Amino acid sequence: MAKAAKATKAKPTKAKATKAKPTKSSGDGPYRKALYDLQVELVKLQRDIIANNRRLLVIFEGRDAAGKDGVIKRIVQHLSPRETRTVALGKPSDRERSQWYFQRFTEHLPAAQELVLFNRSWYNRAGVERVMGFCTGEEYERFMASVPLYENMLTGSGIQLVKYYLDITKPEQKERLAARAKDPLKQWKISPIDHVALKHWHDYSRARDEMLARTHTLSAPWNIVRADDKRAARLNVIRDLLSRVDYRGKNAKIAVPDRKIVFAFDPAQLKSGVIAP
Repeated sequence: MAKAAKATKAKPTKAKATKAKPTKSSGDGPYRKALYDLQVELVKLQRDIIANNRRLLVIFEGRDAAGKDGVIKRIVQHLSPRETRTVALGKPSDRERSQWYFQRFTEHLPAAQELVLFNRSWYNRAGVERVMGFCTGEEYERFMASVPLYENMLTGSGIQLVKYYLDITKPEQKERLAARAKDPLKQWKISPIDHVALKHWHDYSRARDEMLARTHTLSAPWNIVRADDKRAARLNVIRDLLSRVDYRGKNAKIAVPDRKIVFAFDPAQLKSGVIAP
């Protein structure tokens, strides 16, 4: 009969103590908590919009890589997709070019119970179209004269309109565009316009200044967002939006934006350096 093999005791090994490596998300806690609380408020806001057949339209403008996509993503992340729409129109077709300029935007305006967010809007004509020569001087002037009237019609019809301009500095834009070019997950964001954005920095600044000065009205005022810090911009845009809309169950304590980050536009800011030159 074969002898049973002797069981051998495994020698205890000392586990080496290893220091926990800091991860990219080490400082995420406070940001994620603040974002969660604000997103809960956005859900309440949407429920109120639906219950009361309201219409809310939010416009986001800003230079390339200003962070518009990121802000919009955090706003809509936990909202009902049936009553929430994000509009990001591409280059107009030949047919659309033959239409009244505002026509292709008008069909995307909110109906009752809807929140609509424009990731760029009709203000393309005041920015990229003007700088890159995609419209004539006459078309530009007609637009600038028409847009306050158009927006006044929207607000007069019962749409609540909120406009944000995300402002970044030239070094920040340069850094973000370079990072975007290297990121395989952000290739969809790259366009030929990116390559000339920095070259035309001052042209875009002049176009922005004129746009803000001529389209800032009592019924549709502009709000400026200092957006070099992406997270601070996201949180404070949401806080500002919540502060502008009344809704049931509102936690007014957290709907208070930092007015150094999101603030009402004033023409004097164009010369004071408050807005990136």
